Amino acid sequence: MELLTPGTGLLFWQVIIFLSTFFILSKYAWKPIMNSLKEREKFIEDSLESAKKAEEELINIQSKNEELVMDARKEREKILSDAKKLTNSMKDEAKENAKEMADKIISDAKKVIDSEKDKAMLDVKNTLAELSIDIAEKIIKRELSNDTSQRKYVDDLIKEINKSK
Repeated sequence: MELLTPGTGLLFWQVIIFLSTFFILSKYAWKPIMNSLKEREKFIEDSLESAKKAEEELINIQSKNEELVMDARKEREKILSDAKKLTNSMKDEAKENAKEMADKIISDAKKVIDSEKDKAMLDVKNTLAELSIDIAEKIIKRELSNDTSQRKYVDDLIKEINKSK
């Protein structure tokens, strides 16, 4: 049982060694250890605070990024809308120009047709007049081929003139 109970001398020396080690450690090592622990604790707190700030900045950046994405989408929609409006207006303008050109071509064609029609009618009238004169000339030559018919014709004309007065 002696092995389980320490001797008084051993106990005395263990207490002296413990106290001297405690005194030396408290005199020379305790303050630097505590200072390094405080510095480590401060470093950890600063790191946590920096992490919180970084997280807040990240949240702010994400919200700004979302706003920028929303603005970009709105701008894209506006550009697409403007492009559609411009395309539609260009189509309408092209249709209107084509319609105006078609109307002008039709109008010009009608004018040309009317002009050609008038020329043809004039030619027909001139030809008809010439034919009428030729026919009348031949009839008058035949009718007035002898002297008695000429005198009779002159007398008839004089009578008509006298009647109309």
